[in-house]
Amino acid sequence: MIDEAPILTVARSFERPPAELVEQLSGMLTSQIVDAMGGSGALDWRIKPIVPGQDRFCGVARTSDCGPCDNLALMASIADCQPGDVLVTATAGYEKAAVTGDLTLGMARNQGVVGFVTDGMVRDLEGIRDVGVPCFARGLVPNSPARSGPGTVDLPIVLGDLVVRSGDVVVGDPDGVVIVPRERLAQVVEALVQVRAAEAETLQKVQGGLTVFPFMAELLASGRVRRV
Repeated sequence: MIDEAPILTVARSFERPPAELVEQLSGMLTSQIVDAMGGSGALDWRIKPIVPGQDRFCGVARTSDCGPCDNLALMASIADCQPGDVLVTATAGYEKAAVTGDLTLGMARNQGVVGFVTDGMVRDLEGIRDVGVPCFARGLVPNSPARSGPGTVDLPIVLGDLVVRSGDVVVGDPDGVVIVPRERLAQVVEALVQVRAAEAETLQKVQGGLTVFPFMAELLASGRVRRV
């Protein structure tokens, strides 16, 4: 006899990153964080802020996998959120119905959630604006989802071409969303010091009239360029 499949599968626990390291990523540009990770780490480019001006957040990922046209797992994930968490909800990129609206995001805000990210769609734009939680999605559609499952909470998900786990750090700004794996957090924070210093130095040179990067000037003057 085959047992009936569970409606929800929920991880018993996950490891949270050190709060002081998460705080050091707050206010950092996603482009700088990507550079500190070697040039990758951003979600699919179509996942963008829904409300202009509500487009920056930094926090700890809380994952849910709802599948297409359902949000039961998302609703369950909110119940155990802590202040500073970011809801990261996979829908398999479903575009025909929203995975959440303003009421659900309002409950998330009441739990201290500081951001919402999905590879699917959302609805209730005016209400989401009033809620004030930065919401990143593929777009808007009024259709509503079911709440029947199955789904997972706090287990690894695939969203925007990346694997995301509860306990990873999520940073969003107008450019998009970056995922920092928990085990790389200390390394990324350290690398950011050099990235920001190098950017500041180059910016000063650009403002002073720089027209070509030194490495490019050297390459163009070398024998490695064939002019025809």
